[in-house]
Amino acid sequence: MSTPNIEEPLVRVAEARHHNPFEVLGRHTHNKHALVRAFIPNAKEARIAGFDKPMVRIRNTDFFEWHGDANILPEYYQIITTDKLGRTTTNHDPYSFPPMISDFDLHLFSEGKHWHAYKVLGAHAREFNGISGVLFAVWAPTAERISIVGDFNQWDGRVHAMRNRGGSGVWELFIPGIESGSFYRFEIRSNTGDILIKNDPYGQYFQKRPDNAGIVPPPVEHEWQDNRWLEARKQANWQQQPISIYEVHLGSWQLDEEGNFLNYRELAHRLASYVKDLGFTHVELLPITEHPFDGSWGYQATGYFAPTSRFGTPDDFRYFVDHLHQSGIGIILDWVPAHFPKDQHALARFDGTALYEHQDPRMGEHRDWGTLIFNYGRAEVRNFLLSSAVFWLEEFHLDGLRVDAVASMLYLDYSRNAGDWIPNKYGGRENLEAVDFLRHLNTVTHDQFPGTLMMAEESTAWPQVSRPTWLGGLGFSMKWNMGWMHDTLAYFSKDPVHRHYHHDQLTFGLLYAFTENFILPFSHDEVVHGKRSLLDKMPGDDWQRFASLRLLYSYMFTYPGKKLLFMGCEFAQGREWNEDAALDWHLMERPQHQGIRALVSRLNELYKALPALHSIEFDEGGLEWIDCHDASQSILSYLRKSREGQIAAVVLNFTPVPRENYRIGVPKAGRYSELLNSDSAFFGGSNSGNAGGVSSEDIPWMGHAQSIVVTIPPLAALILTPEE
Repeated sequence: MSTPNIEEPLVRVAEARHHNPFEVLGRHTHNKHALVRAFIPNAKEARIAGFDKPMVRIRNTDFFEWHGDANILPEYYQIITTDKLGRTTTNHDPYSFPPMISDFDLHLFSEGKHWHAYKVLGAHAREFNGISGVLFAVWAPTAERISIVGDFNQWDGRVHAMRNRGGSGVWELFIPGIESGSFYRFEIRSNTGDILIKNDPYGQYFQKRPDNAGIVPPPVEHEWQDNRWLEARKQANWQQQPISIYEVHLGSWQLDEEGNFLNYRELAHRLASYVKDLGFTHVELLPITEHPFDGSWGYQATGYFAPTSRFGTPDDFRYFVDHLHQSGIGIILDWVPAHFPKDQHALARFDGTALYEHQDPRMGEHRDWGTLIFNYGRAEVRNFLLSSAVFWLEEFHLDGLRVDAVASMLYLDYSRNAGDWIPNKYGGRENLEAVDFLRHLNTVTHDQFPGTLMMAEESTAWPQVSRPTWLGGLGFSMKWNMGWMHDTLAYFSKDPVHRHYHHDQLTFGLLYAFTENFILPFSHDEVVHGKRSLLDKMPGDDWQRFASLRLLYSYMFTYPGKKLLFMGCEFAQGREWNEDAALDWHLMERPQHQGIRALVSRLNELYKALPALHSIEFDEGGLEWIDCHDASQSILSYLRKSREGQIAAVVLNFTPVPRENYRIGVPKAGRYSELLNSDSAFFGGSNSGNAGGVSSEDIPWMGHAQSIVVTIPPLAALILTPEE
């Protein structure tokens, strides 16, 4: 609106161009005289509450002024507005309030050291001098003007222009009278005059897609009941405890009868019961940070501080976590600090410049994924990500984060052609800023939340990913063992007749198995995009495929390293995972699938019950080969050991040929109980085996003074332990 009859500062306010509207609006006092100026579009008249005399409209504008004695004007006055339809509203003037974010908070944020920045930035219900409202704050250092727009001001960017906090780049405005549940966004005028409508980077609650607007979060009403769990977590030595993780995509695990998403609360009861029955110790959630596109599975997040509204409110998610904890199940969240999507309403070119990302696409873009890369060299960006991690661990009591795509963070030339990347200051390919960020992230989270786990999805030979930062490591608790996973699945996909040529794919992993704290993952990534389900990766007829799958799981649960299995794999879903449909639960009516599920349950039971299988998983003292050289028969045998000297003998037959009278050396004399035979009829097998156990003989074998003779069923695993 061009209004040549008024002063230039007022024109800039009226046209939503003013960098600091507090210079024009609100209360201005000179000696004992007070001037109140308000900009109220679509108002017929306005007056200060407590005064009969109306405010004076500046001719041909939507500005209203009041002149009077400063001593009789309340410090935080209300304006009564009547619109052109005769409707009356009474609100405190937002421009009468002082700044509310402390200089210390702004300093910490600018230094990248504000672990709780999410409590300062975003939208937060506040009470100031007994006046309730919402404090909005956002970081956008190059913007010319920022306004809050929402259903409370008809999405009009002229009404609630924000206060600029100088060199911090932060803008804030306290708006009295707004309630939780209000929809809002930021309207940003860039330094080139472009108008951008952006979601709150620190928003904690959003509309369901496709609307995606921010929602002023309701007050937290959930009363946590998991103190016992949290205290036990602090004291636990997780390295020597069993960790078996069930990876879940909440949007496709189960749906209701109409095919709609379940609420977090219903998911809590269904999932806790199911996971507890199977024996898993943890669930890992594919990202539930808010995201607009279902097909991204949550990996293209737009709400780094908001559980997705697909499944309910933030309190609903608190209930979910609390219920699983009370059921004895930990929760890990898949978290994505490596990249973010280009959606116009989100972080991309947030204030009209490359704010969260790099300006140069050689640094700032993953072309393979169509996403942008965070600028880890910028303190405020590091603070954003660190605060997000703290948010999930503190506000939702999560037990850890699985950090996605760490390799893409570490290497400047990740998935790039020669000449399409910029070396670091030393000429190398390492992203030094990302390395510093990851070390700081792991240091802070481990210090502030003892017992929580930080896990890296990292697929390269980067050294010491899971070693302490003070030893030069990245500081993660654990790292996914992608090499073991690829070698294992490649081996199992081969026809058994050819496996003896590839025996080293099973043994090579032990050369590096203890260089890191490893998790053994059969994740969602292995059962999508034409890779086929785990069952369909197995060669042969139906009997062989199910037997091979039982063998695969037995191998994983007896191999050193914590365990992770994607949903549906536990009952041998035959088709690839489809995020748009629930798992094929009807398969549980079939005996072969029931057998796989029963085997997974039994493996979890043994894994937790036998210290030999879990107490030493990260150093070489936990495994001793009995025989790793029997490639001709495709058999592996090894001992798993506990710190107290307990042992479990594991024998694996990777061919469909039963091996009778097979002798292996054992360290102790006595009878050995057959605790697991994956060929048991109970699991859907042929029931070949050793009738529950065998006794040792005084015949030295394979470096041991004693030996046992066993029948190894086809495509099967045995676990035997000496009886007390």
